[in-house]
Amino acid sequence: MIKTPRSYHTMPPEAVLKALKVVDSGLSKQGAQRRLEKYGPNRLPEPPKPNALMRFLRQFHNVLIYVLLGASFITAFLNHWVDTFVILLVILINAIIGFIQEGKAERAMDAIRHMLALRASVVRSGERRSVKGETLVPGDIVLLEAGDKVPADIRLLSTHGLFVQESILTGESIPVEKQTKSVIEAAHLADRSCMTFSGTLVTSGQGKGVVVATGGVTEIGRISGLLSEIEILTTPLVEQMNVFAKWLTALILAVGGGLLIYGNFISGYSFKEIFMVVVAFSVAAIPEGLPAVLTITLALGVQAMAKRNAIVRYLPAIETLGSVSVICTDKTGTLTRNEMAVVSAITSQHIFTLEGNGYAPQGLIRLEDEEVDANEYAVLR
Repeated sequence: MIKTPRSYHTMPPEAVLKALKVVDSGLSKQGAQRRLEKYGPNRLPEPPKPNALMRFLRQFHNVLIYVLLGASFITAFLNHWVDTFVILLVILINAIIGFIQEGKAERAMDAIRHMLALRASVVRSGERRSVKGETLVPGDIVLLEAGDKVPADIRLLSTHGLFVQESILTGESIPVEKQTKSVIEAAHLADRSCMTFSGTLVTSGQGKGVVVATGGVTEIGRISGLLSEIEILTTPLVEQMNVFAKWLTALILAVGGGLLIYGNFISGYSFKEIFMVVVAFSVAAIPEGLPAVLTITLALGVQAMAKRNAIVRYLPAIETLGSVSVICTDKTGTLTRNEMAVVSAITSQHIFTLEGNGYAPQGLIRLEDEEVDANEYAVLR
């Protein structure tokens, strides 16, 4: 039975080969095919793509759009076809712009996935072959050399001056040396020197290893799975627009209802006549062009980001990027848990040393030779 990928770093090379039921000459063609059918292709699972129709209908999911649709139905009922056409045209333009932009982002993401499709040098039936990376299976013997991108999680069997750049997983800025000696079970990812991980880059040397995990079971696949569970938050601009639309709708309904009651029961206008006035007021009070202006503005921002090789899938996300004033990152630019802590700070008068983990409001602030509680210092400051 194949063990979980995280246990192979504790086993010597011979035990790994035995556990995977493979020899130095590699798998046979038939054996590799059977394992491919069992474990699936070596690629990250793609999230389900929304249906094109649903993606288009999602562009109408906005309170202000609902109000505009209601206004268009009312104007159509009253045979004001010009107003109806103008309102529907604004809504349609807004939806088309958002739909096209999301489509561009999806195609760009697909292009990146195809760029990541690589080939790997493997030993099968005693012969060296070059195969597509997605056809790798647990038990494949892989040969690594400088310039190769590691195609799967691999337990190394032999190395010759092998150095691998693992910053995408560990944040370590310099390449790390690899060897074949097993490490303890509790070793952190960066300390598993007998392993190479999918997506990392061989910078120098040569190595030979056996694939122990592919696709979504790899370390990079595990991170991908965690990202898929992240809750999508509403951007500040969308929240403000929703609040504005709700209050505007409530105000229009309140004023319209007041006019209807006053005109019909107090001023003596006929219901049909005063109702037409209320409808005209409601349609005039709704800013039909606001959704289109916002969409066009966000689309221009997305296009500007695209020219700088930054892909934005959803239009409102560009507003969030525009609101960022400070980005906290380390020397490699790697963000892992989005949780970082300042360890020292230098001002024109003092040098501070800080102790604590992440965002937890506990720890100590050392002012040169003095020791101050973090909460007390925050209050004093």
